[in-house]
Amino acid sequence: LRDALLAAAERILERDGVGGLTLRAAAREAGVSHAAPTHHFGDLSGLVSELAASGFRRFAAALGAAAVAQGAAPDRRLDAMGRAYVAFAAAHPGLFTLMFRSERLDPARPALKEAMDAAAAVLGGAVEARQPGNEAPSTLTMAAGAVRAWALVHGFAVLLLDRRLDHIVAQLPPGTTATTLLDEVLKSPAG
Repeated sequence: LRDALLAAAERILERDGVGGLTLRAAAREAGVSHAAPTHHFGDLSGLVSELAASGFRRFAAALGAAAVAQGAAPDRRLDAMGRAYVAFAAAHPGLFTLMFRSERLDPARPALKEAMDAAAAVLGGAVEARQPGNEAPSTLTMAAGAVRAWALVHGFAVLLLDRRLDHIVAQLPPGTTATTLLDEVLKSPAG
């Protein structure tokens, strides 16, 4: 029942946005009593936090799979993860928005904290592997590299979801897509 409620909540989220997601709506969508979500999640914050945790686990898996598919070259792995990041956002816009922009989440919930930490570790590992030389990078260098990579792809994903890239892509040669534009952005040297 818990999984059915999470699946129902995600359907509502993708169809109606965060504003349409309530405990009653999740129960109705799942075809269960109105008390069922409260029994499993406590309150709406519990439901959306568990849904976001599920999203972060799937997100981390997508990033990891993209990195593995690219083999050993650290730059290629990080670029593949960037593409996977944007693809996840495009495929699950409601869930992505909930995961990264919702004040409804309870970051103290163990499942959400663990899932967020795991996703951050996937990105951090790719950034660390990209560091030149044999010396371990400083904590500040690692943090700066992770934030740089994250800001680049997260910003692109948000611009894509907000349809802010449509005009730019329309001005490019025929056949150019947002994915083509992302590939070019990823080729640009980091500043």
